[in-house]
Amino acid sequence: MKKTNSNIIERVAQEMQLQNYSQRTIDSYIASLTKLEAYTKKPLKILSIEEFKEFLYYRLKVDEISVSTLNQSISAFKILRQSVLGLKWESFRIKRPRREKKLPEVLSKKEIENIILYTTNIKHKALISLAYSSGMRREEVRNLLITDIDSETMRIKVKRGKGKKDRYTILSQTTLELLRIYYREYLPGHYLFEPAGVKGRRYGAGTLNTIVKGAAERAGVGKNISFHTLRHSFATHLLENGINIMLIKKLMGHNSVKTTSIYLHLANIDRAKIVSPLDNMKIM
Repeated sequence: MKKTNSNIIERVAQEMQLQNYSQRTIDSYIASLTKLEAYTKKPLKILSIEEFKEFLYYRLKVDEISVSTLNQSISAFKILRQSVLGLKWESFRIKRPRREKKLPEVLSKKEIENIILYTTNIKHKALISLAYSSGMRREEVRNLLITDIDSETMRIKVKRGKGKKDRYTILSQTTLELLRIYYREYLPGHYLFEPAGVKGRRYGAGTLNTIVKGAAERAGVGKNISFHTLRHSFATHLLENGINIMLIKKLMGHNSVKTTSIYLHLANIDRAKIVSPLDNMKIM
């Protein structure tokens, strides 16, 4: 975490550490509060609701930040007022902006197949195959250790995923075979996937996106995708294959089935094959 010039912002960072927030979230919140302090040029503990709203409006219109980032700014200021200053949040409450309900981009099974097929680098091929076949998040793949792959139970242990929760997801047989080929050639030292020539260090988050985008380009996939698109495609294809949505929720590490239910809008399910349970009963 970067050192700040404000004592009160340092206290927010310490409070978040005590509450066991991830370092990534702490850094994001501290950056937001630092921008707020620079914008208002006033001590944060005496800001009015009008001044804070003016800052949010500036960030939205001038900096063109997303709704998600705007919500982060509100959450950061809430921790400052409530947990650090001991003030009531209810009297200062800011209504959060409505989130845009955009459906994520999803690849077809053929597009996934081509992306992997046209990836000749065995490390990249194994990485993309693992990400798609397990539905793991980018950070979760970055943090994977060699010991997290369990070939006996055909499971992958996802440690400290989103919300710092552990879970298991499935290990594809095809992915396992690719991982074995990759391991024999590269001999990673600690993390499952490490930059070339650097033992014991994780891949950069941006590098993983670059790998996926490059593979999609070589395969002739014209969609604007990211590493996370593989995760969306995994869940959608499971749903199309008839897998129960509650099981998909568990594999994805979602807190609520409401999050998982978005894939109902993405799955290409042939409604003509859906038969009413009454039609299988002998009542006539």
